[in-house]
Amino acid sequence: MKAIRYNKIKDFSLVTMPVPEIKPHEILVKVKSCGICGTDLHIHNGDFDSAMPVVTGHETSGIVVKIGENVKGFKLGDKVTADNSELCGYCHYCRQGKLLYCENFQAHGVHLDGGFAEYCAYPAEKLFHFENLSWEEASLFEAASCAVHGMDRIRPEVGSNILLIGSGPTGLCLAQLLKANGGAHMVLASNEGPKMELAKKLNCADEYIELSRKDPSKQWADLKAKYPYGFDVVVEASGSHALLEKAIDYCTRGGKLIYYGVYEKEALIKVAPSRVFSDEITMIGSFSEMWCLPRAVHYLETRKVDVRGIVTDTYKLENFGEALDAIRNKTCIKAAITFD
Repeated sequence: MKAIRYNKIKDFSLVTMPVPEIKPHEILVKVKSCGICGTDLHIHNGDFDSAMPVVTGHETSGIVVKIGENVKGFKLGDKVTADNSELCGYCHYCRQGKLLYCENFQAHGVHLDGGFAEYCAYPAEKLFHFENLSWEEASLFEAASCAVHGMDRIRPEVGSNILLIGSGPTGLCLAQLLKANGGAHMVLASNEGPKMELAKKLNCADEYIELSRKDPSKQWADLKAKYPYGFDVVVEASGSHALLEKAIDYCTRGGKLIYYGVYEKEALIKVAPSRVFSDEITMIGSFSEMWCLPRAVHYLETRKVDVRGIVTDTYKLENFGEALDAIRNKTCIKAAITFD
């Protein structure tokens, strides 16, 4: 089979390798789509821990083509999407039921071979059926499941005023979830351009702040003046640590600040501890997801979270470098590798 394999940081190639042999508890999936996101760029640059050599791609959906002898509940031809994680089950955190913090956490496309390949093998327990979405839309299940996990972490109170900064694919999913689950007034602030136009089309928010790419300082000042008491929930989803440093200024007293973006390893921000202390700001991280895919499948298949139009560019495996450049240069909203 053909696959994209990283030998080391910033060094990938299109290779021919054997189709994976499945174990009794596994399923072989013929990959139909695999999304490319900012995390793939972080893996490429070495900002996200990975184990190379590895076939990347962690947003995988496809068709069941082979079933392990111990597997039940699947049949050949089923459309499935994959939870990319595999856990040890015996470490300190696994034994406490805190599975996302597994000390031996491994993810397909990061530490184990993933979906930028014609075939990939997964434990049956990590595959979930779906029926209605296109393959391009199916590449967003993982991003939506991260948004579902974000909701579990945020737990917004009914009637919350919410500010979300950033309008990437998972941010657009999270905005829709927040608006439908506690957000009385949803403000989306992000750079002007196609992503914000799509956000409006998807009805992601009640109010849109289309930030100037040259100098948004007046817009930030105007937002502060319009909401002098701040927001109950502020989510930084752009991945900019400069915006993360600014975001606390828009929290109300007793509010929540969510670190939702993927930030560079070396990034540091200044936080006034007296502000966090006296205003009782709750600072929350939201990383990845665990067992959130079933809810994500339901939300996307019912269009309660609408992802139509988010994937703007599709590429063949042979053009992976072009797809990565599109993410790097921000010339697309979402890119995906698709297979015939």
